[in-house]
Amino acid sequence: MSAEDGPRVPHPRDPGAQPERTRLAWRRTTLTCAVAVALAVRVAVVRGTAVAVLAAALGALAWLALLLGAHRRIGRLAETQPVTMGAAEVRGTLICLLVLIGVGVMLLWTVR
Repeated sequence: MSAEDGPRVPHPRDPGAQPERTRLAWRRTTLTCAVAVALAVRVAVVRGTAVAVLAAALGALAWLALLLGAHRRIGRLAETQPVTMGAAEVRGTLICLLVLIGVGVMLLWTVR
């Protein structure tokens, strides 16, 4: 029987700069989406079409959901042993980003 057969003891976490880089990436993503939504609202105010208003509303909802998920993830990164993102969180983030892409397409179609 070797020493590797016993129970594994978790090593102390040495995160280095990785949590900070991840936190900054989440902040950049939410800031970029906020700018995109602000532009969508501007187009909705100037054009006033139903498509532009719908795009701005959907973009704002998706941005708020993304912001909530980002703040939850940033909070978890501060823990000594952070948990990886679950499948539901990954799906939620993906859906938010796909909605924001759809908002961009709707706005391009509206401005055209």
